[in-house]
Amino acid sequence: MFRLNPVATIVRACLCGRLTLSGVVGLIAFGVLGFSSQVCLAQGLVEEQKTVEGGTVESKAGVEGEANPDREFDRLKGESETFFKERVSPFVTKYCIACHSSKRPTEAGVNFSPALKKPAHAAFSQQWKKGVARVKVHDMPPDYADEQPTDEEREMFVEWQGKIKYLSVKDPGPFIIRRLTKTEYGNTLRDLFGVDPAIAGGLPDEVSGEGYLNSLSPLQLDQYLSIAEKVLDEISSVEGAPPTEVQVRLFGEPPAPEQDVREAAERVARSLARKVYRRPPSEGEVATLLKVFDLGRGNGLDYAGSLRLMLKGILVSPQFLFITPSGEITGAGESEPGVTIVPLDDYQLASRLSYLLWASMPDEELMRIAEAGGLHEQATLRGQVERLLRDPRSRALFDGFGAQWLGLGDLKEKAFDSDRFPQMTSDMRGAMYDEARLFFESIVRENLSVSNFVDSDFTFLNETLATIYGLEETVRGAEMRRVALTDENRGGVLGMPGILAATSLPNRTSPVKRGVWVLEQILGEHVPPPPPDVPALEKQDQATVKNLTLRERTELHRTNAVCANCHNTLDPIGFGLENFDAIGRWRVQDDNGEKIDASGELPGGKHFSSPVELKAIIAGRTEELSRTLVEKLLAYALCRRLEGYDEIVVDKLMKEIAVDGYRMQTLVTAVVTSYPFTHRRIQEDPKSHGQNKLED
Repeated sequence: MFRLNPVATIVRACLCGRLTLSGVVGLIAFGVLGFSSQVCLAQGLVEEQKTVEGGTVESKAGVEGEANPDREFDRLKGESETFFKERVSPFVTKYCIACHSSKRPTEAGVNFSPALKKPAHAAFSQQWKKGVARVKVHDMPPDYADEQPTDEEREMFVEWQGKIKYLSVKDPGPFIIRRLTKTEYGNTLRDLFGVDPAIAGGLPDEVSGEGYLNSLSPLQLDQYLSIAEKVLDEISSVEGAPPTEVQVRLFGEPPAPEQDVREAAERVARSLARKVYRRPPSEGEVATLLKVFDLGRGNGLDYAGSLRLMLKGILVSPQFLFITPSGEITGAGESEPGVTIVPLDDYQLASRLSYLLWASMPDEELMRIAEAGGLHEQATLRGQVERLLRDPRSRALFDGFGAQWLGLGDLKEKAFDSDRFPQMTSDMRGAMYDEARLFFESIVRENLSVSNFVDSDFTFLNETLATIYGLEETVRGAEMRRVALTDENRGGVLGMPGILAATSLPNRTSPVKRGVWVLEQILGEHVPPPPPDVPALEKQDQATVKNLTLRERTELHRTNAVCANCHNTLDPIGFGLENFDAIGRWRVQDDNGEKIDASGELPGGKHFSSPVELKAIIAGRTEELSRTLVEKLLAYALCRRLEGYDEIVVDKLMKEIAVDGYRMQTLVTAVVTSYPFTHRRIQEDPKSHGQNKLED
């Protein structure tokens, strides 16, 4: 749990000799506006979530179509329980428990003892996935084990991965409380006040997985106060001048001398808080804002100055800086006794939607629909998704999700050997990023099949990037534009220079990195980390590898039985892309002048001899690509790892989008209208108390 202690903060500020009137406003905002109420601390975007086990979890909204468990689900649950008891548990006991139990120091940090008692518990989800992945590729049990599973037993254990989900109960998971990211904060200030989002550039970048997005230090509070001051300076008129357009829009006309200024301030407070809090303020919140207004008046500020002080308090309030379920800050909105799952209210659903697709606040149309209570209607929600995706602000979906999925987040800072690749200027890196962004946006907005991510006949280029494609004679100028492609080896992310560069080393290609990227980001397969005692290619015995090609050196890994199973899949994919150098240029010879061998064979007997043939094989696995995108986008939208019941939701979403040919906008809409996106868990079912305790 997380508390901000206003008293301790005031003491700290006094000791530093920096407690100014503006500082007091910030402290009032955090102390009096309710942030001293408890806030659930989630560890960034990847915290393990508890799964409620046992008992019946009811929804205040009632049954809603296929999203609820039915008799078919009950049948599958019974079959899965029997499958685990009769087949999985004996398998783990026979082949795994000797090394991975609580009765001896666990190897690799894996302890199956508690997982055997509570197989569906969310805490063991990743453990099962990793275990299945290693057994599938014959990494486990190790070669020195007394006994090895038969192929049939291994297939059975892999099958278990698809059955675990049926042991879960219906649970959308908790709502992850988090602070606005730097991008979201800047965009929200832009949409509120018309300022440049770069005004938030001084904030530190987010650090995922360390609780950064759910905490606030005194230093960060100072930064937010400073930014609020800059915003107010930009939108305010100079002393003695008429109010600016933004001031009139936010504050209205100043009251006449005979009017009650506090009454006017209350109208402004309600209007401002509705915009900034992204919902109507409570009476208590309005009263607190008026206290800030009164503080300004008591310190000799005029009406405009006191309003400015009040707005500054709003801009450093937790209601603005944090995304929370309604009632989490103020204590309002308590659930009915015994109810554990409720729909998000319309205001929170509007915020969840707008911050997913725009990385910014809901606009006025979304707010009006939320006020009318109509956003949960499926047709309305689908229509709003379509509208938001048409807006230019929807580029935020790529910047937030797409770039992360494709691994382009670090491309602009990635180090390259400047002697070998002088082309990797900031302009080139920017063009590579924009190519991927515009390509992603076109597939979403045109509602094309996700197969286009792998195999398409167009891309986006400018003159700088066209040199990588060899099209510099036909593409002129700095502006990015849509370009038809005739080279079948190009088209899609597998032949996209930015992605090829991001999956290379600073001075050469990396077949292994490219193979891992395709398996994990395109096909959704889990690739176990390499064994710790296997040297990287650069550390191989130079006398042994001196006259070997990169392919031959990489294939040495497959002579090691521990490495062979993974590299039998990884390496062929990476070799199939070797015609592209470390920055994505086409080549027929490697760095040593040897002819590129891009042939390979994937598990299952699929042969290829060039990038275009490899691309055709992967493009034929559209269902796997679609599932990967559904899982990654749903996890991104919920700000948490998928667990338990989420996998049943993914199955349902896959059926929906398959009917429409796996189209991308349909996929996004399906995620937004899904049960976990529109609902939240607010407490554990009393019947499950004690059932989530992990025991050895």
